[in-house]
Amino acid sequence: MRLAPSLLASALALVILPTFAQSTVGVKRETVGNRTTENVPAIDAALIEQLNRYQNTRGAGVEGWTHDGCLLISTRFAETAQAHRVCQPLGMREQLTFYPEPVAGITPAPAKAWRQGFVFAKDKGGDEFSQLYWFDDATRSTTLLTDGKRSQNGGTTLTRDGGLMAYSSTARNGKDRDIWLRDTRTGESRLLLQAGGSWTPMDFSPDGKELLVMKYVSAAESHPGAVDVATGKLTMFPVDGDTASFGRFAFAPDGKGVYFISDEPLDGQPQEFKSLRYHDIASNQVRRIGPALDWDVQGFDISQDGSRLAYTSNEDGITRLHVLALPSMQEIALPELPIGVIAGASFSPDGKQLAITLNSATSPSDAYVIDLVGTRLTRWTRSEVGGLDAGKFVAPSLIRYPTFDQVDGKPRTIPAFYYKPAKASGKLPVIINIHGGPEAQSYPTFNPTAQFLANEMGVAMLVPNVRGSSGYGKTYLSLDNADKREDSVRDIGALLDWIAQQPELDASRVGVMGGSYGGYMVLASLQHYPERIRAGIDVVGISDFVTFLTNTESYRRDLRRAEYGDERDPAMRATFDRISPLGNTHKIKSALFVAQGKNDPRVPWTEAEQIAKAARDNGGPVWYLLFDDEGHGFRKKANSDYFNAASMQFWKTYLLGP
Repeated sequence: MRLAPSLLASALALVILPTFAQSTVGVKRETVGNRTTENVPAIDAALIEQLNRYQNTRGAGVEGWTHDGCLLISTRFAETAQAHRVCQPLGMREQLTFYPEPVAGITPAPAKAWRQGFVFAKDKGGDEFSQLYWFDDATRSTTLLTDGKRSQNGGTTLTRDGGLMAYSSTARNGKDRDIWLRDTRTGESRLLLQAGGSWTPMDFSPDGKELLVMKYVSAAESHPGAVDVATGKLTMFPVDGDTASFGRFAFAPDGKGVYFISDEPLDGQPQEFKSLRYHDIASNQVRRIGPALDWDVQGFDISQDGSRLAYTSNEDGITRLHVLALPSMQEIALPELPIGVIAGASFSPDGKQLAITLNSATSPSDAYVIDLVGTRLTRWTRSEVGGLDAGKFVAPSLIRYPTFDQVDGKPRTIPAFYYKPAKASGKLPVIINIHGGPEAQSYPTFNPTAQFLANEMGVAMLVPNVRGSSGYGKTYLSLDNADKREDSVRDIGALLDWIAQQPELDASRVGVMGGSYGGYMVLASLQHYPERIRAGIDVVGISDFVTFLTNTESYRRDLRRAEYGDERDPAMRATFDRISPLGNTHKIKSALFVAQGKNDPRVPWTEAEQIAKAARDNGGPVWYLLFDDEGHGFRKKANSDYFNAASMQFWKTYLLGP
């Protein structure tokens, strides 16, 4: 979530329109441009001014290298994130794409490709029906590569010479993600793999004759294989233990082996975490790369000359970076890196430099380059923090609190990041911020919302990774599946108990917020703990599992059933009917703010409308916000500005007020 200023809130007159036909009397519905609100008051001008600098923070993320040693980055200088190029440390950022919609999925052409440029993805209004485009370096022109229709396209992979491009697409039937192949010289595309389910291309062999692929079933189950590019013949790889989770798959530069991330059994021993492995094709032997860790390996990159390999591990939300020399597997010394979260690790064309995106709790994402020969770290971008004094930003501490069940005879503990205001008078009000997924993980990254709450409003924030979160092993990931769904809500109840035991926190002033599945967690927490939570903000959240699974886009339905359960099964449907917030709104007594994007393909906007109406009919104060030009979250600056200003107004009214 990103804070940004909202001038529309104070500068534009509101147009009053008729209320929803099904809404209760007294609902004030207003529309300004693409924004519709119900019962959201005018935002206090002084609050907007106070928010302004926090809303103007921005970050930059590494997307890869160009053939001539420049970095492609993604950053926002207007309304949305676009592609930029930087050719020297702290050099000028040259913007390359200019669209009202954000661009994503930026894939640079390999250094030895027959043409230079990059592929990128762009949707319309957050509908996630992304189309792929080619940006050509030589002509500065952009070409549409996919059908331009109501299809979802992504997962771009290029051969070493850039002659073939593989990508996944729902173009065939709108439901299955097939793999397509495009000849970049002729512009001809053909369906390469049609096998049902959700498939993604992973990597071409060095000679371009084979393509590694992956079928995704759930966060705990994927199935790897390879496709013969000429014939389309699919060969599935055996999975030890039959079911396992996989990360990246990539050929070694010499083509003699494959590197991959998996939690399959190793040497006959079950594995709780994902590790980096190497499969030698000739001997059919698999070995682990690097030491055994009680944490997941998240990603890796291999230099194009095959001389180095970099991989990252996620250790309690902190990223550790390792670089190995190949083929000796000896660790290469690195300069000291700031503690934080690392992403986008990418080797330069000559393999002597490694670009990374580095984010910390007190600094937005920026691009850094590690000189692997000179062992130096150089900052390439310096993103703005709204003119604020970064030295006053609050760094969270990691706490663990006991919950209701036990592990090996001891209470299970739940990790959470605790943002505590540096200055406070009296007991602190608290906001619990719950991530989505549910298989996602919260990290101690830069959060302008948390910084504003701490420094300007004196509010503490707790960011838990309740059961079902990734990053803590396969057992922890599975603890909220199907009929165990509400066990994760009980983890929030345990956090409320922990809050009540802290002398500096005010257990009578607790709010909860979250997006997507986190939105469901907000509603469920208000349902179960109405006397202990004053207010909640539900962003693009699930309000009823049956209507959600019925109305989510068809290409997602089976994937979500694998996590939540199948609503077609009578027993599971009965569970959904029992736990869904929509059927329990009579238990919700707290103030509620529901925010949604009209084009959301994941959680349809009707989920928000139905819970807002039902909760309002129950008599509680309910604010409702709908953006016509957004989807699963708010990516346009003006919209993000308004939502965050309205959220702060909501907290001032219902959390900090009497």
